[in-house]
Amino acid sequence: MSRIDDSLEFIPVRIAVLTVSDTRGLADDRSGDVLAGRIADGGHTLVQRAIIQDERQQIADQLRVWCADPGIDVVISTGGTGLTGRDVTVEAHRDVYEKEIDAFGTVFTIVSMQKIGTSAVQSRATAGVAQGTYLFALPGSPGACKDAWDEILVKQLDYRHRPCNFVEIMPRLDEHQRRK
Repeated sequence: MSRIDDSLEFIPVRIAVLTVSDTRGLADDRSGDVLAGRIADGGHTLVQRAIIQDERQQIADQLRVWCADPGIDVVISTGGTGLTGRDVTVEAHRDVYEKEIDAFGTVFTIVSMQKIGTSAVQSRATAGVAQGTYLFALPGSPGACKDAWDEILVKQLDYRHRPCNFVEIMPRLDEHQRRK
Protein backbone atom coordinates (compact mmCIF):
# COMPACT_ATOMS: atom_id res chain seq x y z
CA MET A 1 0.00 0.00 0.00
CA SER A 2 1.14 3.56 -0.58
CA ARG A 3 2.87 5.45 2.21
CA ILE A 4 5.20 8.37 2.92
CA ASP A 5 8.77 7.44 3.79
CA ASP A 6 9.69 10.04 6.43
CA SER A 7 13.36 9.07 6.22
CA LEU A 8 13.54 10.86 2.84
CA GLU A 9 13.69 14.61 2.32
CA PHE A 10 10.76 16.34 0.60
CA ILE A 11 11.70 17.77 -2.81
CA PRO A 12 9.48 20.67 -3.96
CA VAL A 13 8.57 20.82 -7.64
CA ARG A 14 7.94 23.93 -9.74
CA ILE A 15 4.41 24.01 -11.10
CA ALA A 16 2.57 26.19 -13.64
CA VAL A 17 -1.23 26.37 -13.66
CA LEU A 18 -3.18 27.05 -16.84
CA THR A 19 -6.89 27.76 -16.69
CA VAL A 20 -8.71 27.22 -19.97
CA SER A 21 -11.88 29.28 -20.14
CA ASP A 22 -13.76 31.59 -22.47
CA THR A 23 -15.38 33.41 -19.53
CA ARG A 24 -13.08 33.37 -16.48
CA GLY A 25 -10.54 35.92 -15.33
CA LEU A 26 -8.09 35.74 -12.42
CA ALA A 27 -10.67 37.33 -10.09
CA ASP A 28 -13.16 34.46 -10.55
CA ASP A 29 -10.86 31.54 -11.37
CA ARG A 30 -11.93 29.27 -8.50
CA SER A 31 -10.33 26.13 -9.94
CA GLY A 32 -7.01 27.88 -10.50
CA ASP A 33 -7.25 29.22 -6.94
CA VAL A 34 -7.82 25.70 -5.59
CA LEU A 35 -4.74 24.42 -7.40
CA ALA A 36 -2.59 27.40 -6.40
CA GLY A 37 -3.58 26.94 -2.77
CA ARG A 38 -2.89 23.22 -2.74
CA ILE A 39 0.44 23.69 -4.52
CA ALA A 40 1.56 26.15 -1.82
CA ASP A 41 0.14 24.06 1.03
CA GLY A 42 1.95 21.03 -0.38
CA GLY A 43 5.31 22.79 -0.20
CA HIS A 44 5.70 23.18 -3.95
CA THR A 45 6.30 26.38 -5.92
CA LEU A 46 3.71 28.01 -8.19
CA VAL A 47 5.98 29.54 -10.81
CA GLN A 48 3.43 30.70 -13.39
CA ARG A 49 -0.31 31.03 -13.75
CA ALA A 50 -2.30 32.00 -16.81
CA ILE A 51 -5.81 31.96 -18.24
CA ILE A 52 -6.41 31.42 -21.94
CA GLN A 53 -9.42 30.73 -24.11
CA ASP A 54 -10.60 27.35 -25.35
CA GLU A 55 -8.51 27.48 -28.52
CA ARG A 56 -6.57 24.34 -29.33
CA GLN A 57 -3.55 26.04 -30.88
CA GLN A 58 -3.27 28.63 -28.09
CA ILE A 59 -3.41 25.92 -25.44
CA ALA A 60 -0.82 23.77 -27.19
CA ASP A 61 1.44 26.78 -27.75
CA GLN A 62 1.31 27.72 -24.03
CA LEU A 63 2.03 24.13 -23.02
CA ARG A 64 5.05 24.04 -25.36
CA VAL A 65 6.39 27.34 -23.97
CA TRP A 66 6.16 26.03 -20.43
CA CYS A 67 7.64 22.64 -21.36
CA ALA A 68 10.66 24.43 -22.85
CA ASP A 69 11.17 26.42 -19.63
CA PRO A 70 13.76 24.67 -17.41
CA GLY A 71 12.18 26.40 -14.39
CA ILE A 72 8.93 24.42 -14.76
CA ASP A 73 8.65 20.74 -13.82
CA VAL A 74 4.87 20.29 -13.98
CA VAL A 75 1.99 21.96 -15.82
CA ILE A 76 -1.54 21.50 -14.53
CA SER A 77 -4.37 22.77 -16.70
CA THR A 78 -7.98 23.05 -15.61
CA GLY A 79 -10.97 23.36 -17.91
CA GLY A 80 -11.85 22.28 -21.41
CA THR A 81 -11.85 18.52 -20.75
CA GLY A 82 -15.57 17.95 -21.27
CA LEU A 83 -17.58 16.87 -24.28
CA THR A 84 -18.82 20.13 -25.77
CA GLY A 85 -17.55 21.55 -29.03
CA ARG A 86 -15.40 24.19 -27.29
CA ASP A 87 -13.70 21.60 -25.03
CA VAL A 88 -10.36 21.13 -26.78
CA THR A 89 -7.86 20.98 -23.92
CA VAL A 90 -7.38 17.22 -24.19
CA GLU A 91 -6.65 17.47 -27.92
CA ALA A 92 -4.18 20.31 -27.29
CA HIS A 93 -2.42 18.29 -24.61
CA ARG A 94 -2.15 15.29 -26.91
CA ASP A 95 -0.69 17.53 -29.61
CA VAL A 96 2.18 18.20 -27.19
CA TYR A 97 2.69 14.84 -25.43
CA GLU A 98 5.68 12.68 -26.19
CA LYS A 99 4.20 10.00 -23.94
CA GLU A 100 0.73 9.75 -22.46
CA ILE A 101 0.24 8.60 -18.88
CA ASP A 102 -2.75 6.42 -19.70
CA ALA A 103 -3.59 5.32 -16.16
CA PHE A 104 -4.02 8.91 -14.92
CA GLY A 105 -7.43 9.25 -16.58
CA THR A 106 -8.47 5.85 -15.28
CA VAL A 107 -7.44 6.60 -11.71
CA PHE A 108 -9.11 10.02 -11.91
CA THR A 109 -12.33 8.33 -13.06
CA ILE A 110 -12.18 5.92 -10.12
CA VAL A 111 -11.72 8.83 -7.71
CA SER A 112 -14.54 10.77 -9.39
CA MET A 113 -16.93 7.81 -9.28
CA GLN A 114 -16.71 7.88 -5.49
CA LYS A 115 -17.76 11.55 -5.48
CA ILE A 116 -20.12 12.05 -8.43
CA GLY A 117 -21.12 8.55 -9.49
CA THR A 118 -21.65 7.80 -13.14
CA SER A 119 -21.27 11.49 -14.08
CA ALA A 120 -17.54 10.69 -13.96
CA VAL A 121 -17.83 9.27 -17.49
CA GLN A 122 -18.09 12.82 -18.82
CA SER A 123 -14.53 13.70 -17.83
CA ARG A 124 -11.63 13.31 -20.22
CA ALA A 125 -8.87 14.08 -17.69
CA THR A 126 -5.50 13.15 -19.14
CA ALA A 127 -1.79 13.36 -18.44
CA GLY A 128 1.46 13.01 -20.31
CA VAL A 129 5.10 13.98 -20.57
CA ALA A 130 6.81 16.37 -22.99
CA GLN A 131 10.37 17.72 -22.92
CA GLY A 132 10.89 16.29 -19.44
CA THR A 133 7.80 18.08 -18.07
CA TYR A 134 4.69 16.46 -16.63
CA LEU A 135 1.39 17.72 -18.04
CA PHE A 136 -1.98 17.14 -16.36
CA ALA A 137 -5.35 18.20 -17.80
CA LEU A 138 -8.09 18.40 -15.18
CA PRO A 139 -11.76 19.32 -15.46
CA GLY A 140 -12.71 22.91 -14.76
CA SER A 141 -14.66 22.41 -11.55
CA PRO A 142 -13.07 23.24 -8.20
CA GLY A 143 -14.26 19.87 -6.88
CA ALA A 144 -12.51 17.97 -9.66
CA CYS A 145 -9.30 19.93 -9.03
CA LYS A 146 -9.50 19.14 -5.31
CA ASP A 147 -10.08 15.45 -6.04
CA ALA A 148 -7.22 15.20 -8.54
CA TRP A 149 -4.80 16.97 -6.21
CA ASP A 150 -5.87 15.37 -2.93
CA GLU A 151 -6.20 11.82 -4.21
CA ILE A 152 -3.50 11.59 -6.91
CA LEU A 153 -1.14 14.51 -7.42
CA VAL A 154 -0.26 15.28 -3.80
CA LYS A 155 1.10 11.73 -3.55
CA GLN A 156 2.69 11.36 -6.97
CA LEU A 157 4.42 14.75 -6.70
CA ASP A 158 5.95 13.82 -3.33
CA TYR A 159 9.41 12.26 -3.59
CA ARG A 160 8.83 10.45 -0.31
CA HIS A 161 5.75 8.58 -1.59
CA ARG A 162 6.27 4.83 -1.84
CA PRO A 163 6.34 2.49 -3.60
CA CYS A 164 7.02 5.02 -6.40
CA ASN A 165 6.27 8.57 -7.53
CA PHE A 166 6.67 10.95 -10.46
CA VAL A 167 9.41 13.02 -8.81
CA GLU A 168 11.96 10.22 -8.51
CA ILE A 169 11.92 9.57 -12.26
CA MET A 170 11.86 13.25 -13.25
CA PRO A 171 15.61 13.37 -14.05
CA ARG A 172 15.13 10.53 -16.54
CA LEU A 173 12.11 11.87 -18.45
CA ASP A 174 14.22 13.38 -21.21
CA GLU A 175 17.13 10.89 -21.18
CA HIS A 176 16.33 9.85 -24.75
CA GLN A 177 17.27 13.38 -25.87
CA ARG A 178 20.68 13.18 -24.21
CA ARG A 179 21.78 9.89 -25.77
CA LYS A 180 24.23 10.01 -28.65
